[in-house]
Amino acid sequence: MLRTPAEARAHWERTADRMLLAVRPYAASAHSLINLPGPPSHNGVLSDGLEGFARTFLLAGFRLAGASGADPYGLAAWYATGLAAGTDPGNSERWPTFAECGQAKVEAASITLALHETRPWIWDRLESVVQERLLAWLAAMVGDLMPGNNWVWFQAITEAFARTAGGAWSQQDLDRTVALTDGWYAGEGWYSDGLTGGEHRNFDHYNGWAMHLYPLWFCRILGDAAPAGLLDRYRSRLTRFLADQRLLVGANGSPLIHGRSLTYRHAVLASLWTGALFDATPLTPGETRAIAGRMLDHFTDHGAVDEHGLLTLGWHRPHRGLLQVYSGPASPYWASKGFIGLLMPPDHPVWAEPEHPLAVQQIDYTRSLTAPGWLVSGTAADGVVRVINHGGDHVDPARPHADDPCYARFAYSTHTAPETPGDPTAGSGACADADPVDNTVALLDGAGRASHRRPSARISLGETTAVSRSRAHWPADSTWDPFGGPDTPYTLGPWITVGSAVRGSLEVRAVRVDPTSGDKADQPRHVLRMGGWALPVDADSFSAVPSTVGGTARVVGTGGLVSSLSDARGLPFSAVVVGTGSNALGDTSATPVRYSDGPAEYGTLHVVVVHLGGADEPRLPEVTAGAEDGVLLAQVVWPDGTGDTIRLPAPDRVYDPCVDRSPE
Repeated sequence: MLRTPAEARAHWERTADRMLLAVRPYAASAHSLINLPGPPSHNGVLSDGLEGFARTFLLAGFRLAGASGADPYGLAAWYATGLAAGTDPGNSERWPTFAECGQAKVEAASITLALHETRPWIWDRLESVVQERLLAWLAAMVGDLMPGNNWVWFQAITEAFARTAGGAWSQQDLDRTVALTDGWYAGEGWYSDGLTGGEHRNFDHYNGWAMHLYPLWFCRILGDAAPAGLLDRYRSRLTRFLADQRLLVGANGSPLIHGRSLTYRHAVLASLWTGALFDATPLTPGETRAIAGRMLDHFTDHGAVDEHGLLTLGWHRPHRGLLQVYSGPASPYWASKGFIGLLMPPDHPVWAEPEHPLAVQQIDYTRSLTAPGWLVSGTAADGVVRVINHGGDHVDPARPHADDPCYARFAYSTHTAPETPGDPTAGSGACADADPVDNTVALLDGAGRASHRRPSARISLGETTAVSRSRAHWPADSTWDPFGGPDTPYTLGPWITVGSAVRGSLEVRAVRVDPTSGDKADQPRHVLRMGGWALPVDADSFSAVPSTVGGTARVVGTGGLVSSLSDARGLPFSAVVVGTGSNALGDTSATPVRYSDGPAEYGTLHVVVVHLGGADEPRLPEVTAGAEDGVLLAQVVWPDGTGDTIRLPAPDRVYDPCVDRSPE
């Protein structure tokens, strides 16, 4: 919806007010805990209650500070009451200590950010005994060896605030956080959220709503006491990241549906607003507000808020398949970070200037993002942004893992969700990705089970092409751990090398399968199956399509998007697989797939053309096979006469560290 600048800000303020008022009926008597309805997280109900307080307090902080203390709903007094009760060891509604609940460290950062922004109206007016109790609660963070990921910033933020308020802090803790963060910087604006196996592999939305957000707020809290040059370093990195992030938002306002903690939804906006606030953005003010407004509307217009005004656990509608074990009823309220824009006054350019079109509304584009190993394609005609994934996958590269649908797929977009058939919060085995289908390249074992991809290794990344490789593996029995724990047994299979060439709504996906060692004739062979994009469909008019020879495997989604898979070489059989309750965008979903004619030959080329876009499907490219010094070539000629070459080298080693964990 197009709004005038004044209407836009008023809409954000009203939305924040509704969210804050909606949670009050679920608060404990002294407001220190907000116990929202729904299944608890694995941290327990006390932790979830603290989460409800802390994450909504963050929203209240932005709302109150952005209004220069104007407080028609009594936010300051309401949350001050909760601060007093939560820090009182003798109160039955007290907060858990950090020793009792590690998740409390996460929530401490939200509390201290809100306290910093509302210092004149809340902190400075608290009784001294409450201030002392709060600083004592925070003091347990000092010297705590935090996990080597974004959690170090919860420590740095709380200690930075404590330092300014006369509490306990440690220079060693702050120095460690800064040093670790520099080590996680992967270049071009991208951070890995910690290292896995010593490598930069952990790329997702935490790059924006944590790894860029907290360092700049750390400098904001410390002011002149921040280390020299640190603010400029973080500003420069955020500016570079936002040049990429602006390309990862669809015309529908949706961010990329990829990675963990997706139920935080418009927390994705944290980095965009922060860029505007810190003058660390290449976006025009009008583009920043356009992205923000469109994203907020995207979620509020698609069922993210229930009939009680509460954010639900899911993406649009409630959907537990996207969640993690730490997801509780109040977890979605990290979406509060998406309201940082309220800190900027009404006359700030982000609120005063006219909106500008989003990047994907202006032109078609293809970009290569080096750090995460992604090829990005945005098309103006349908507003879809697609990411072809040949990069990191958030796991240890030295051992096999079960595929996490939100990391291991070959492609993600702003208009589709990966198939997530289980509930990862329900315990071991519940979210088993037992048969990865959508956007996969899999080998089928004798029981028809699909192989898993993780870990994968990037082979090459160009402007329009990328190649990665993985070792096919299957869970050894029905008792396997879906989170790929260290004791999970796997049966290992052949190497699978996959390459992509991207143009508009099309991806040419080329595959070679190679034995692990010895004579090809001595190695078992498997049917090769490739899957396309999953789309939500109308359950009343859609059913599973049996395998047929020839033709195009094609699905038309409820919104009119088309997902299709066309054979270019070696996969003549097509089908459509239907899912129920497995997709965040709809109760029923469908995925086009293609199969090889019997077991796939080793060392040969198999190619499909994958499409996701509007009903006006583009002409398909011509693909021819070649070879050069043992490298298989898929030579692509696009309809306009331009070309790409996908180069698929043979595996250069036969030893794999995963073998020692195999039951073979």
